[in-house]
Amino acid sequence: MQVAENFAVSIHYTLTNDEGEVIDTSEGDEALAYLHGYGNIISGLESALEGKAVGDKFKVRIEAEDAYGEVEDDRIQIISREMFEGVDELEVGQQFHADVSAGPGVITIINIDGDDVTIDGNHPLAGVALTFDVEIVDIRPATSEEITHGHVHGAGGHHH
Repeated sequence: MQVAENFAVSIHYTLTNDEGEVIDTSEGDEALAYLHGYGNIISGLESALEGKAVGDKFKVRIEAEDAYGEVEDDRIQIISREMFEGVDELEVGQQFHADVSAGPGVITIINIDGDDVTIDGNHPLAGVALTFDVEIVDIRPATSEEITHGHVHGAGGHHH
């Protein structure tokens, strides 16, 4: 069986940046389960997995545009501290859920200058090339419910 659209795929992975720093890993945890062909993972990794089989191990470098995109300057704004009503202390690095230009997302405070707070609505990994060290641990046909919902259910996937 090979990775293809409408298959539930489970992988173990270690994600690093160009400096070799580990950003994320599934090692020591459940494998990541996703529905292939539905945009549940970054496009570059999904393309690299196409046609692979259980037991395949590989390393792939994904350029920023096929990962979390390039940094978009219009997603960096200076807003008033008053916009953080109910938050007593603001610090650089804090993240908040908010509606951004692309819909719901996360903003990160990147600078504070008096009452001016600079926020960044880009994904924290925008502009970063990523390297995945991957092992495919399971492939199975997706259920009709998973296909309808657009994601894998159960272990390693979505739970309703």
